[in-house]
Amino acid sequence: MVFSQRHENVQELAKELKLEVPHCYIQDHREPTVVSNSSSPLFSIPLVDMNDINKILESNDKDQLKNLCTICQEWGIFQLVNHGVDKMLVKKMKEEVVNFFNMPVEQKLKYKLVPGDYQGYGQTPVHSQHQKIDWADRFYMITNPVHRRKSNLLPEFPTTLRDTMENYLQELQKLAMILFGLIGQAVDIDNQEMMDVFDDGMQSIRMTYYPPCPQPERVIGLTPHSDAAGITILLQVNEVEGLQVKKHGVWIPVNFHPDAFVINVGDILEIMSNGVYNSIEHRATVNSEKERISLAMFFNPKLEADVGPAKSLLTNTGNPPLYKTLVMEQYLKDFFSRKLNGKAFLEKMKIKNGET
Repeated sequence: MVFSQRHENVQELAKELKLEVPHCYIQDHREPTVVSNSSSPLFSIPLVDMNDINKILESNDKDQLKNLCTICQEWGIFQLVNHGVDKMLVKKMKEEVVNFFNMPVEQKLKYKLVPGDYQGYGQTPVHSQHQKIDWADRFYMITNPVHRRKSNLLPEFPTTLRDTMENYLQELQKLAMILFGLIGQAVDIDNQEMMDVFDDGMQSIRMTYYPPCPQPERVIGLTPHSDAAGITILLQVNEVEGLQVKKHGVWIPVNFHPDAFVINVGDILEIMSNGVYNSIEHRATVNSEKERISLAMFFNPKLEADVGPAKSLLTNTGNPPLYKTLVMEQYLKDFFSRKLNGKAFLEKMKIKNGET
């Protein structure tokens, strides 16, 4: 059961607040952040240059492929520079996301999230009476397959936002398929199997607005979790940071590289790699001075595809499946029926002793 949200709009609520944050947002038991030290490799999110990715494509560069595998295994996140997506398109996309959140609240509520659904504008759905609420407004929707789009969402966007987003979706889809091919190759998943699973797969997008908060240390912008997707491509819309990742049991802030996309390895790639890759647990914090805005795009298998360890990796008895297999449609239903909670959903997918 999804409970109705306590406040419709955190952006408007934040404008009215002076000192006290409503109790439903207070999360005093938040794990602390480790102060970043750029000279330590522990704190440096790996940087991948698309020019190096292209070397793998052109000459099957084994060293670059091995490096990509190591990053996905040890980190599960990297920043991609020289990614090839037109800079003017990215700039325009950022402007349109800002414009969306600057629209009068009455206009944004045309896309309002309704109880029982997870697509639309609002706050993260609440699944229990005592669940704490993230300090953020977000807009989430499925964008592919096209016939699964809701008629009251993207088709009803202002023209410039809709057209810019359509172009952006097309460019990121091309980029995602290149990454899927190489990430699969790096762990010896058959390329045709990767293409069969992800080509024209289920894709979705989330725009998120994190308002400033008078008590930022007592709230969380985005609950700690790993993404249920194959990969996530994150665009930092403004210059305010707040994304953090969990490595070696501690929370590390991500210092965004200019013009980079942040690429997250999601649960599905951890499952497909049979545990070789690591889906990164992450969260978002907020501050007292300025809003943070982000745009995340999630790339998943086809809705009718199986989500499970890649068959091409299970060719001998020495590599038994460590995860269950579910049809993507059911996998999604199971994920969205639960609240975000670290990597708990992924744990549910693991095969326990005695299970088959």
